[in-house]
Amino acid sequence: MSTTTNSPAHPLHPDAILDALDPEQREVALALTGPVCVLAGAGTGKTRAITHRIAYGVRTATFKPTSVLAVTFTARAAGEMRTRLRELGVVGVQARTFHAAALRQLGYFWPRVVGGAPPRILEHKASVVAEAARRVGVSVDRVAVRDLSSEVEWAKVSLVTAEDYVKAALVDDRPAPSGYDHQTVARLITAYEDVKTERGVIDFEDVLLMLADMLHSHRQVADEVRSQYRHFVVDEYQDVSPLQQFLLDQWLGDRKELCVVGDPSQTIYSFTGATPHYLLDFTRTYSDAQVVRLVRDYRSTPQVVHLANQVLRRGRVPGALELVAQRPAGPPASFTTYDDDDAEATGIAARAGRLVASGVRPSEIAVLYRTNAQSAAFESALADAGISYLVRGGERFFQRKEVRDAIVLLRGAARSADPDEPMPEQVRDVLTSAGWTEQPPAARGAARERWEAMQALVGLADDVAAAAPEDAPATMAALVAELEERASAQHAPTVEGVTLASLHAAKGLEWDAVFLAGVSEGLMPISLAETDEAVAEERRLLYVGVTRAREHLELSFARSRNPGGRATRKRTRFLDGLWPDDPADRRGRGRAVRGQARQQLTGEHDVALFDALREWRLSVARETDKPAFTVMGDATLAAIAELKPTSVAQLARVNGVGPAKIDRYGQTILAIVAEHAG
Repeated sequence: MSTTTNSPAHPLHPDAILDALDPEQREVALALTGPVCVLAGAGTGKTRAITHRIAYGVRTATFKPTSVLAVTFTARAAGEMRTRLRELGVVGVQARTFHAAALRQLGYFWPRVVGGAPPRILEHKASVVAEAARRVGVSVDRVAVRDLSSEVEWAKVSLVTAEDYVKAALVDDRPAPSGYDHQTVARLITAYEDVKTERGVIDFEDVLLMLADMLHSHRQVADEVRSQYRHFVVDEYQDVSPLQQFLLDQWLGDRKELCVVGDPSQTIYSFTGATPHYLLDFTRTYSDAQVVRLVRDYRSTPQVVHLANQVLRRGRVPGALELVAQRPAGPPASFTTYDDDDAEATGIAARAGRLVASGVRPSEIAVLYRTNAQSAAFESALADAGISYLVRGGERFFQRKEVRDAIVLLRGAARSADPDEPMPEQVRDVLTSAGWTEQPPAARGAARERWEAMQALVGLADDVAAAAPEDAPATMAALVAELEERASAQHAPTVEGVTLASLHAAKGLEWDAVFLAGVSEGLMPISLAETDEAVAEERRLLYVGVTRAREHLELSFARSRNPGGRATRKRTRFLDGLWPDDPADRRGRGRAVRGQARQQLTGEHDVALFDALREWRLSVARETDKPAFTVMGDATLAAIAELKPTSVAQLARVNGVGPAKIDRYGQTILAIVAEHAG
């Protein structure tokens, strides 16, 4: 289970490590033992805090670097953590995603525990899900296979078996995908596991599950892992699933050397099985935990930070941190209403062009939207404006043929490189032979994308050379090693173009300028968000989008879909009172859910009844060991306390009360209402 790394930078003195931190970050770095919970708001330097904590612990000999396992959720974040540790002179720390760490350990122990080589990992579930559907007699198309694959994944990361699926889905008020009933999905989950077994393959969730079971069932394996890894760091802890927590528990054993970092306000993956429960309840799990709050926002201007805080404050988000801007003032956030989607795309492309003309690099501009289907209009508008762009979530950088070919050429050139010639010049010579030119081609499309990919390699060569100490200039071999490490982590260099991305794909990223497009009801929140919990997550998603911006932030929506169409769209309720020249009180807006007209509310409710309903909710939360807001949100309880329904039909018209909640709580709620009415 050993590892190799590139040569480190010169190790820093422990005091120098601390001197680079603000008071709260320093508190994190000094909290080297025992359970530690870092609540870190967007842009507050959480990666700096935890990497400096690791470096300080190593430099003070509190722990050995090889005894630290730092896990996060994306290969990019893990790669960034390794890079920062290397810059701090620390090597040997394992910084990996949950899956990468688990796969490494599973591959190491499998021959000893099971025998032979581990099973082949299934890259995509689609073919197996389609076969499972055929076996249970279900007709599926491509969209249904995708939705069913996601549901199979949710069940596995939630530690829900086929036998328990129906009950678990009802408890979570989770609709069955693609119109199928829960019983059918349960049978499909069983068939899916059978097909996998017959084909001799495992999926990515099995990697975590099998390793966790191996550690749980084989004491010798657990002892060996626990003797190596004594200190654990978990980033983005608000996104941990029950399966990942189960594996983490096996890694830990009965120890408490755990530092978790997260932000409940950035919980946006509940639909995949992620839950903030473990973060919010960390101090209940570890009563002696040290809690540190990072609220100094170094990323965004006060104007952006103010809007972000307001989005959360108006939604009463549990555990929300109030950010404090540290940057100088910038331009105000702008709000634009367009006639139709085409006008919005064209307008954003024009504004992006003006930013580029003013000196903002295209790679520092992003257009973010709720659904991937929205990207096409922006791709067309940017192309028409002659502005380069890349769609995040498309073909991975290191999988592109021109990139793979270029790395082969660079690897060959490294073997015979002239040590006296500057490395960036050698790289340019090599890539020129592969078709790279100093100036971009006039053509758009594939030719421009190939040039931009190779230009990114040139830019990386310049960055590596600039970071090298004067007495040890960067070499071709060092660049190739950097590329190989980045390729293994899918940590792509910067491609010069405007980024188009969904709000989910933008998590963890930041740009100088951000356009939040399509902030209208039906898209934000998405029309599928029918419960209070789902709507609350949509609000958090908007917050994530706002906090991606460093300086320039523009929010927009279109009143109609097509030119000349009816102007029926309304901007999102999440910006009530924040959108200029718009009434602050929009509580009267109703919406149709499941075909029923929702009641209009005034906001005036029976306080005593509301308190009684909250007491009832708290008792349910304690009995089920769930956060109170997942039972029923405050907005729903307030609506019940105002409308005072006397029948199931009236209760069903309250926003946030669906069939599952009526089945579970309906009669109890009606009894509480009746008691107060009497």
